[in-house]
Amino acid sequence: MSKLILSVEKALLSKQVVKVITGLANLDVHDVINKVKAAEIAGATYVDIAAHPDLVILVKSIVSIPICVSSIHPRDLYQCILVGADMVEIGNFDIFYFKNITFSYDQIINIAQETKSLLQNINICVTVPHYLLLEQQVKLARHLKQIGINCIQTEGWMAKSHNKNNSAIFRSITNSSSALSSSYAINNSIDIPIIAASGINSTSAPIAISYGASGVALGSVLNNFKSITAISSYIREVIDSMYYYGKNEYKQIHATKYNFLLMRFYNRLTYN
Repeated sequence: MSKLILSVEKALLSKQVVKVITGLANLDVHDVINKVKAAEIAGATYVDIAAHPDLVILVKSIVSIPICVSSIHPRDLYQCILVGADMVEIGNFDIFYFKNITFSYDQIINIAQETKSLLQNINICVTVPHYLLLEQQVKLARHLKQIGINCIQTEGWMAKSHNKNNSAIFRSITNSSSALSSSYAINNSIDIPIIAASGINSTSAPIAISYGASGVALGSVLNNFKSITAISSYIREVIDSMYYYGKNEYKQIHATKYNFLLMRFYNRLTYN
């Protein structure tokens, strides 16, 4: 196992993973480079980029943090491992949702099995779709673990608008509630590392950890920032929020109100 993968494994065990996603279909070199540079400066655990060999080679020449590649095509993932990618992700499905494309339980299992057969000794993460019922998400995560998948990523939907009178905590819970509820349900059923994605920020990241996630992923939220400095500052803010939560300096400020809202949402998903 390489030193880079060991660093990821250590972060998973300590529940301090922060992954920066540049986008499954994002081949904008300028944008990708800005984000991966910012990720390294801020101290993110690893970056997750499109599964394109030339992009992997370029990113490896610029940064030294672990590189994950994302695709729904096992052969693309395999080709990227050959040129130096450290791990792979079957997921980051947002680009497909915008085209009204979704993946069934069986399709995800088939992709995962083919990927595992090609990359038997490589860490593989799979996104569990948010549109599945919680019971189905748990079942899928359990099945994925059985076939040798190393990590699960949960996701959610992003609210298109908010009432300006809503509090920052309320807006945060609206954005991240689905991913956090999924993390909570899966963690209470299966022993497998979980990365929470979608709507994660410095408020919700520590709560993701308290609900069983081993880390969080930052993706589209980074599009709000244009410079490497601004992006790295935001990533650092999330990292620090998780650190202070672990030191018990964050919990009394936000956790009680946030947990109440999240559990109300979780119960609605479970029983309705």
